[in-house]
Amino acid sequence: MKKEELRYLERLAELYPTIGKASTEIINLQSILNLPKGTEHFMSDLHGEYEAFSHVLRNGSGAVRKKINDVFGHTLSNSDKRALATLIYYPREKIQLVKKTEEDMENWYKITLYRLIEVCKTTASKYTRSKVRKALPPDYAYVIEELITEKAEVLDKEAYYNSIVNTIIEIRRAENFIIALAELIKRLVVDHLHILGDIYDRGPGPHFIMERLSEYHSLDIQWGNHDVVWMGAAAGQQACIATVIRNCIRYNNLDILEDGYGINMIPLATFAMDVYKDDPCAVFELKGNSNYSAAEQELSRKMHKAISIIQFKLEGKLLRRRKEFHMEDRCLLHRIDPKKGTITLPDGKEYPLLDTSFPTIDWKHPYELSPGEKDVMDRLESAFRNCERLQKHIRLLLDKGGLYKIYNGNLLFHGCIPLKEDGSLKEVQIYGRTCKGRELYDVLEAYVRRAFYAVDSEEQRKGRDILWYIWAAPNSPLFGKDKMTTFERYFIEDRETHKEKKGAYFRLLEREDVVDSMLMEFGLDPRESHIINGHVPVHQGEGESPVKCGGKVIVIDGGFCKAYQKVTGIAGYTLIYNSYGLLLAAHEPFTSKEAAVSQEIDIASNQVAVRYTTQRRLVGDTDNGKALKERIEELTRLLDAYRKGLIKEKK
Repeated sequence: MKKEELRYLERLAELYPTIGKASTEIINLQSILNLPKGTEHFMSDLHGEYEAFSHVLRNGSGAVRKKINDVFGHTLSNSDKRALATLIYYPREKIQLVKKTEEDMENWYKITLYRLIEVCKTTASKYTRSKVRKALPPDYAYVIEELITEKAEVLDKEAYYNSIVNTIIEIRRAENFIIALAELIKRLVVDHLHILGDIYDRGPGPHFIMERLSEYHSLDIQWGNHDVVWMGAAAGQQACIATVIRNCIRYNNLDILEDGYGINMIPLATFAMDVYKDDPCAVFELKGNSNYSAAEQELSRKMHKAISIIQFKLEGKLLRRRKEFHMEDRCLLHRIDPKKGTITLPDGKEYPLLDTSFPTIDWKHPYELSPGEKDVMDRLESAFRNCERLQKHIRLLLDKGGLYKIYNGNLLFHGCIPLKEDGSLKEVQIYGRTCKGRELYDVLEAYVRRAFYAVDSEEQRKGRDILWYIWAAPNSPLFGKDKMTTFERYFIEDRETHKEKKGAYFRLLEREDVVDSMLMEFGLDPRESHIINGHVPVHQGEGESPVKCGGKVIVIDGGFCKAYQKVTGIAGYTLIYNSYGLLLAAHEPFTSKEAAVSQEIDIASNQVAVRYTTQRRLVGDTDNGKALKERIEELTRLLDAYRKGLIKEKK
């Protein structure tokens, strides 16, 4: 035996100091390999829609209803199943409603507890007792374990379980137990959660989503372009800060900044009211419904314009400083003719401007912030950097996230892989280094982490600037369009200038040779693996399918965001990967939590099998299974070392 291997086995022996302990662990791990694979839940493009996200998370994209059907089949009516499902989703709220109408609560408690126990038993059956025990709520762990575990030594099982349930009701802990069982079912129905990007922007509750995710038992996050721009803002990158604020104002979501993160908007509001006091800012109308008064709407338009001009200045200055980004065609302020009220775009065409009032622009130095703008941005940068809650949420993105993930044979990312028109990988320069495919992702992610962790100030600055690049660059794998036409959408009426052409990736998803080469680039087998991503909404209403290339590519951005639902025709796709295969669910719009509880209205979902088999996939077939097999091999070598006397047992 080599010296290095013996040293490693000696370290392993500290964990398993006897033949008995090592043997027991081998038996335990071998048994786990033969359990059914845990259910994975995929969600994408949440865009701040907390209530819809929360409900889909609670129902596991239909996984909870499926468990109820598996347990009760035709022995329960559809209305009873619906009521039980709602109770599992929202136990506290449902109990309060039931108490208003139910005359015999003791009987209801008893029936409900037995039903939940049965669902719990089935849900827990695919896990080891150890894993279930770790998921149990501490206060009731022992009793719940007794209720969901078959006890062969008990002769009168019915009397035994009846006595436990009756005691729970007698000591007035039934409601607590119902809540605990409901939470346990939700915890066990989904083993692992994948969030494929864009938690932030558009909707009003991204901070609530981040809080919920911070408590989730097992997840990973693939960063979206909207997440990355918030990461840039948290790192103090001022172009990202301006972008985040503009997006919040535009979609009537200043509450996210002010209430959600406690970021003071008074400096911007005061500046905007002073500089644009006589300007109606008509082209800076807000999107969506608003409860604002006329005066509040006027202030919002002025703030909207103020931060937009600041953003265009900061972006132009950044791109002139970072010539290696090759994006100087997006510097547009110097192309404005203030006397004529026109702009000449890089293609040479001249267009009249819808707004010609630019009181803060020095036309000799159009990208320099005015003293007032600089003061506003310095104060905002300090607020973003020092916001404890925002920094906590960004740490979660860094700890649980990345630009891509390879998990159980699937390639997960938010946007696209930059490709040439012929389908080959596109080479991209990042700070002088030419890279493509997987290497491009790895290099970009390394720079993102430097923005937060690098000691060298220049490397940290490069990282902060790359966060903006990932948000808006044509060669960014999280953007994937030829340009971001924010300026044109505000200032030019001609809609042709608003168009953003998608990259080759989106046009080549039906070509099997291209998809296979992308999967192989990431070390995956094209015969077994899939690409799963979001980013560009699937227009189901126009007949577009989220399943492409014969099921090898699955695009799960179906429009959680209400702003997109007019064009998508649905309210989001989610994906379930259980031991039988892949199931895609298309969701109808979520009404409200109140309706879900009082009227037992679940999100209507149409499920389609992308890949299904009657032979269940086991833990041994997963990435975790591979790791367990390696551990078994190591422990087997440790046993051999014990038996040959190379390592002494420590009894």
